[in-house]
Amino acid sequence: KATGNKLVFPYTPTILASHSANWNPMQPVHTNYPFYAYENSRVDQLTITAHFYVQTEQDARYWVAAVHYLRSMTKMHYGQSPNKGAPPPVVKLNGYGDFTFKDVPVLITNFQFDLKEDVDYISTKITTGEQAVDTGDAVASTGGTYAWAPTESMITVGVVPQYSRTKQAQFDLKDFVKNGGTTGSGFI
Repeated sequence: KATGNKLVFPYTPTILASHSANWNPMQPVHTNYPFYAYENSRVDQLTITAHFYVQTEQDARYWVAAVHYLRSMTKMHYGQSPNKGAPPPVVKLNGYGDFTFKDVPVLITNFQFDLKEDVDYISTKITTGEQAVDTGDAVASTGGTYAWAPTESMITVGVVPQYSRTKQAQFDLKDFVKNGGTTGSGFI
C-alpha cells in the first residue's frame, strides 16, 4: 500500500534489454551473397534482476509483498474469480527517467526468487494478533499469520512490451527518433 500498489525495487536493479530487427536472407541462384528483406522489429524480453536485502521486519513484509505481487501478476482469473478466463494484467514499467522506460506497457512473463540456505531469515507479521515466539528449540507462531523473508535474495523478472493494435497504429518513427519515443507514448 505504501508504494501505491506498485512493485518498487528497493535497490537499483540490473536490466538487460535487447532490440531486434529481423531480416530474411534471400539467396538467388548463382549468387555469392544473399539479399536481406526486412520482416519486422521487436523489443525482446527484458530481464530485471534485483537484489533484496532484508534488515527489519518492515523490509521482510515488503519482500513478502513483492513476491506476492509477482505471483498475482502471473495468474489468470479462474475458478471463483468473477472474470473467468481473463489473462494476467498489463502493467507499466517505469525507470531511469522519461527517455528510457516511461509508462511502458509490459506483461510479466516469468519471475524467480531464491531462498538461500546460508543466510538468516527474519519473521514478519502479516495479520494482527500474531506473534512469533522463540521457544528455545524453534520459533513458532501464536496466532494470526506470519512469514519469513531471507536477509539477502535475488529476484529476477522477465517482461515483454505489450502494445495494443490501436497504439501500434499511432507509432510515428519520425517522432520516435526526434523525441526519444518514450515521452508519454510508452514506446521503447
